Amino acid sequence: MSRLVAISNRIPLGDSPSGGLVVALEDALRSSGGLWIGFSGDTVEDPSDDLTYHEGAAFGRASFDLTPQDHDDYYLGYSNSVLWPVCHGRADLMRILPEYLEGYRRVNERIARLVVPHLRPDDRIWVQDYQLFPLAQELRKLGVKGLIGHFLHIPFPGPTDCATLPNPDELFEWLSHYDLVGFQAQRDLDHFATSARTLTDMEQLSDTEFRIAGRSIRAGVFPIGIDAQAFIALARGARQEDRMRTLTGSQSMIGVDRLDYSKGIPQRFRAFQYLLENDPSLTEKVMLLQIAPPTRESVDAYQQIREETEHLAGRVNGQFATVNWTPIRFIHRPIPRDELAGLYRQSRVGLVTPLADGMNLVAKEYVAAQDPADPGVLILSRFAGAAEQMPEALIINPHDPGELAQAMQQAIAMPLEERQERHAALLRGVVEQDVGWWSAAYLDALGRAGR
Repeated sequence: MSRLVAISNRIPLGDSPSGGLVVALEDALRSSGGLWIGFSGDTVEDPSDDLTYHEGAAFGRASFDLTPQDHDDYYLGYSNSVLWPVCHGRADLMRILPEYLEGYRRVNERIARLVVPHLRPDDRIWVQDYQLFPLAQELRKLGVKGLIGHFLHIPFPGPTDCATLPNPDELFEWLSHYDLVGFQAQRDLDHFATSARTLTDMEQLSDTEFRIAGRSIRAGVFPIGIDAQAFIALARGARQEDRMRTLTGSQSMIGVDRLDYSKGIPQRFRAFQYLLENDPSLTEKVMLLQIAPPTRESVDAYQQIREETEHLAGRVNGQFATVNWTPIRFIHRPIPRDELAGLYRQSRVGLVTPLADGMNLVAKEYVAAQDPADPGVLILSRFAGAAEQMPEALIINPHDPGELAQAMQQAIAMPLEERQERHAALLRGVVEQDVGWWSAAYLDALGRAGR
């Protein structure tokens, strides 16, 4: 079996690394004697001109450092102030500076130079996510001829958003050097095809084959999953002392999202406010726990979303709280995974209501965590990639506070039998198309792309 080399923006460090992507790739990396390469997380003024290897995992790991300037331009700049907002339908939040694009190209070129001496001729290379779009092109320039695949974890923008980039032609030039590009949802593959057709001279050969800049490329839909059995076990074993406590016996709704403008948290709070205003009988009967760890706080748009979210939570609590009941509990820090699994299991309603999302694995974790005998109800945005796989959820438009409030009310009042039927169907999909299924399906397609 040829070796798998995974390359991502960040590498999982520490002994016994964990996380969804680790679970997905560990078997393939271990069985092929594979290697995972990524940014160490450290910025230094004079980084090494070679990779640093790390022991302690079942597969090889090698990292590189970045200079502070490269981190600012490549990561905070082009990756997260240009590509991220465009891919999430917020071109209005882009900050286009020439040094950002220059830094993005420069870092991808440097990563390729660092990686090539460590490659073997028959390696399969799997590049992860939007920070590394140009990497295949840079590897090809240095003579790499083997299979190179890319998987995009976030949405792919449609033609109108793509056209707002400072370099839309170059984006498709970068992607044309991959053998296979994988997307989370059919929506993203459709956007890729439409954007390429609109903005380049792309020729579509079939539903999944394209010719761009004279090169043939395949693309497909590979919805990522979770380690379902492990998460089910985690939720079953959750400690009793970690449960939410309430003086009024209120039902709980839970949202777990990084504090990002794409996640729709302010819209969720406004819908809850609408619900309480229009159904006073729910006072002291339902509460919302929102866990929102910080992210990219040095970027202006993230400072603004934090201020808006905190203001809304305070306004709702000030308007509706009683001595014994706080309608919104807002936690702005990470919660340990085992504790989170128990909170999901305890919650009658799971709120996954992003304005745009590649997949959103919280939806799948919430379903896996439920007690099948008395399961909660998933409310899911139609703009999450997960909506294509999870039609048994209550699918909503997060921009409409009345519709979301109505779904909250429906979920709270839903009879046991209906909750069980919906949950059983959702759980089947989560278990059958888990994270192992995802990586196997992608790598099988990558192997076929090279024939």
